[in-house]
Amino acid sequence: DFCPRFRRRNRTYRPLAFARIVRPLAGTPRIRMRLTPAVEWGSRAAEISSGSNHIRYRVPGTLRLTTSAPVSHVLEQRVFRLEQEHVFFLGPDEDFGEDLRATTRSMLDNTRWYWRNWVRMLATPLEWQADVVRAAITLKLCVHEETGAIVAALTTSVPEAPNSGRNWDYRYCWLRDAYYTVQALNRLGAADILEGYLGYLRNIIDATPTGRIQPLYGVGMEPILAEAEVSAIPGYRGMGPIRVGNQAHEHHQHDVYGQIVLSTAQAFYDARLFRPAGEEDFRALESVGDRAYTAYSKPDAGLWEFRTREATHTYSAVMCWAACDRLANAAQRLGLGDRALHWRARAAEMRTTIEAQAWNANLGRYAATFGGKEMDASLLQMVDTRFLAAD
Repeated sequence: DFCPRFRRRNRTYRPLAFARIVRPLAGTPRIRMRLTPAVEWGSRAAEISSGSNHIRYRVPGTLRLTTSAPVSHVLEQRVFRLEQEHVFFLGPDEDFGEDLRATTRSMLDNTRWYWRNWVRMLATPLEWQADVVRAAITLKLCVHEETGAIVAALTTSVPEAPNSGRNWDYRYCWLRDAYYTVQALNRLGAADILEGYLGYLRNIIDATPTGRIQPLYGVGMEPILAEAEVSAIPGYRGMGPIRVGNQAHEHHQHDVYGQIVLSTAQAFYDARLFRPAGEEDFRALESVGDRAYTAYSKPDAGLWEFRTREATHTYSAVMCWAACDRLANAAQRLGLGDRALHWRARAAEMRTTIEAQAWNANLGRYAATFGGKEMDASLLQMVDTRFLAAD
């Protein structure tokens, strides 16, 4: 089994396709091939038509199965002897046009070479290397390359705990994770993914000139991700509900402003990038800084996306501070002295407020909320964002 992916005609060949090669290894095995696409979230089977060597499934973006096996065996889900290698290629509704077996084997070889070549260009440690490589591939598989978006996961409605009902749809791009995504890509040296992702973030900024950034968007920058439940399918091990969309797009999570600036600020410095950031990008980013400055001391849903309460979260405030701090650095890099002074002053004002409101003198530590007592592991990021020194 594999999904074709390799360089062809100076671009990446990556059709929405799935290939399966089945060959007998010993004896006379008997197999049954089932393929039952469904539409409308599993509520009904796709309409089917067939030819001498293919089957068409009428789903959105019609799929075609091209196979060397008898088509009737697949249509009837019939058991048959596997006396020679058979190929099954499920992809776009197009005539395959070439020798199916030879071309599919060539695709497999080219796909294997593509992934091995991509992995060898990464900065991976010798310790736990196999695990890091697998994680890197998983991250790359979450990339929507047309726009550069990186989704949180390719799944929806896998329960957080058995029968918890906490079954969320994660097939979207969480901008409040942007900085950590960029950190991972930098550690891997995956500049190809990084550049596409920074482009996605810049497009989000352009699409929101007021600077109001949502916690998450669709892969095509869709802002409205209405949450609904699907009753046609029972869910993972019968543990529904199945959810489509995510209500978190309505939340106010002020840390996202820091995430955007921390991530895109790299483009002002990184010489590896084909498309470095300039003054026009900085001017667009200032609207995000303005929102960070306005929102940093106001209540939000926080990093943990509380659905039932709001508070002024220290983590969110620190990330907003980081937005203004990094804008000052970027302005200095671009030789915009007046803007550097402007953002430096705002960052200093925000720091004074955070230190006064978030520090709990009785407990001798920062609290999760202004004036609160709760502990919050996310405050360890106060060091990573350089709000606090490590000592």
